[in-house]
Amino acid sequence: MVYLKLFMTALLWGGTFIAGKAIAGTGNPISLSFVRFAIASIFLLLITKKVEGSLPTLKKDQIIPLLLLGATGVFSYNIFFFYALNHIQAGKASLIIANNPILISIFSAIIFKERLDVIKCIGILFSVTGAVVVISDGHILDLIGTGLGKGELLTFGCVLSWVAYSLIGKQVMGNLSPLISVCYSSVAGTIMLMFPVLINNGFGEIVHYSSSAWFNLFYLAFFGTVVGFLWYYEGIKSIGATKSSVFINFVPVSAIIFSYFILNEPIKKSLILGAILVISGVFLTNASTLFNRFFVKNPA
Repeated sequence: MVYLKLFMTALLWGGTFIAGKAIAGTGNPISLSFVRFAIASIFLLLITKKVEGSLPTLKKDQIIPLLLLGATGVFSYNIFFFYALNHIQAGKASLIIANNPILISIFSAIIFKERLDVIKCIGILFSVTGAVVVISDGHILDLIGTGLGKGELLTFGCVLSWVAYSLIGKQVMGNLSPLISVCYSSVAGTIMLMFPVLINNGFGEIVHYSSSAWFNLFYLAFFGTVVGFLWYYEGIKSIGATKSSVFINFVPVSAIIFSYFILNEPIKKSLILGAILVISGVFLTNASTLFNRFFVKNPA
């Protein structure tokens, strides 16, 4: 059942690109982001209270880190997400964002001095090459003259936001459970999003969203954020983080398949080749961690 839930999580997260693409042009990205996480925060607060018995009181030194988590993982990530999907196909965006683990590994090596072995370096090379193939539609040399498109640049904003979120969480949130961290950072990000919505009279726009927009926003909030999070961390608790993270490789695959059948986005040869390279790269990075954990002796 745990493996099934992890696989379903990958499908749900793949579906977030479809839902995001479907509503990206229907409203202001800040307003859309606010509604998504306002809904998610309500459910996360209820679940956290049930699991923990009450909503934990934060210590003073935990407030700033949680605000930073909300600013990166909720505020900036989702604004980039909705803006990007105005200019890029959902399948392509999912493959660029699939490079998150690769950049986290690189920055962890730079900041935390974590070791990059040969397998991880090969995985990074594969994944970066795959991303370039996807971005250039198979015409890599054309990037020299044309550069990155607006959609690709905005999608990289998503990647950098999530890398910052992950590194901040890794460094300073060790004394809080993942559920509490995600819940409070979601609330913090929602409050941050509320201010620009108020300034731009975004609530007047929100009340006029179509039923289709509300459906997609609920999917993003409840299934993409709340259910996906709970199932993913249930998997980490049961079989470990390394094995659970392997299922993330299915996210861009499901996004590409869904985008083909639901959004009628074409599946080009460059997209398939890029997907193979990116997913192989992420898999090799995880495989390296798994290999070192079980087969490389700890000198201590």
